[in-house]
Amino acid sequence: MTRSPPCGYRPPDLGRRRSLPERLSARVAILGSGPTGAAAALALLQRGVEDVALLDSHPFPRDKTCGSGLSPRAIEILRQLEVWDEDVKPLAYPIRSLRIVTRRGREAVVSAGERHSAAVCLRRDFDHALHRAALRRGARFHLFRAREGIVEDGPRGPRWVGLRGADGAELRAEFVVIANGAHASLTPDRDPKRVIRTIMGWWEGVPFRPHCVEMLWDDLVLPCYGWLFPESDTRVNIGITYDDDANEKNARELFARFLDRHYRERLAEARPLGAWRGFPIVYRYRPRRLSSPGRLVAGEAGRLTHPATGEGISQGMDSAVFAAEAIVDVLAGRASEREALRRYDRRCGTGFLPSFWLGGAFRGALHTPLLDWIVAATHRPAIQRAAARFLAHF
Repeated sequence: MTRSPPCGYRPPDLGRRRSLPERLSARVAILGSGPTGAAAALALLQRGVEDVALLDSHPFPRDKTCGSGLSPRAIEILRQLEVWDEDVKPLAYPIRSLRIVTRRGREAVVSAGERHSAAVCLRRDFDHALHRAALRRGARFHLFRAREGIVEDGPRGPRWVGLRGADGAELRAEFVVIANGAHASLTPDRDPKRVIRTIMGWWEGVPFRPHCVEMLWDDLVLPCYGWLFPESDTRVNIGITYDDDANEKNARELFARFLDRHYRERLAEARPLGAWRGFPIVYRYRPRRLSSPGRLVAGEAGRLTHPATGEGISQGMDSAVFAAEAIVDVLAGRASEREALRRYDRRCGTGFLPSFWLGGAFRGALHTPLLDWIVAATHRPAIQRAAARFLAHF
């Protein structure tokens, strides 16, 4: 499949919107215009909320270091938001199978099937496509570097009523959605962050099986993993995730050892593209409180990422839709704010907790022969189907 070139489309006065005026208002203000924030805006607009402001500290398009995988669940959400077919699919490289390599060197290729097919879409392209779609449907975009929430006393106690920027500019809103990713600070969660470290690079001309993602478990990075994601017919990204709570490991040395062990021959004639880049993934096994009066936290800002794979796009967009539905219920008078926010917290808990706990159990099981047993049995149809569900679930 031939992919479109990186997005360069900028509607007049939308792609690079000026900074906020000294004071502005909106019905809903969304801090962060990545996939989570854009999905929240799309879901709100889809449900009839017209005055939506997207805020981000960077103009679009902008680069984002990420493996860029879209799980089957992520694609399903994009379809529900009516942006998959026209906005994202033309930019995406389809994934139909998974190559698994265990820590003991066993390997298997599992077909995902059409129902569980995934995709890879460069984050520069993907984020910009969702951003453009939200603006096209009526959202406003402003460059804004948030410093703090604006909290005022009300009849039921303190309530968020907007955001104040680093330059002193204010945006007042009936609801604020915090969706600005791993470095978010304007959240109710004050616990120490659990962090998965990541480093990755890009190459042209690496031999690979078309439309196949590779996931490799190796003692170098256990209980995390390494990967190869094809981004086009000729380009791949390769990376590793690893735990390093004490911040003692040298990421570049660790990645170089991983590449030498698994990809030395395949990289011999390949052309590297740019520098290696790292990024943090924050997570927790049990979602905590994600809301307070006037404020809802979604996506990685709320640590809603998968503890085994680090995947966070589908969880971010799912929680964004949950947040939008809670806000709409309040604005439409179908629920009190207290009821709607409690329901939002509960939906995120019940929706993500089983998968996150399964991810934690999977991380522990990687120190046993379990994955080797599964790979050895992939010739059985039942195991093939289970592996396809594994790909979809993770």
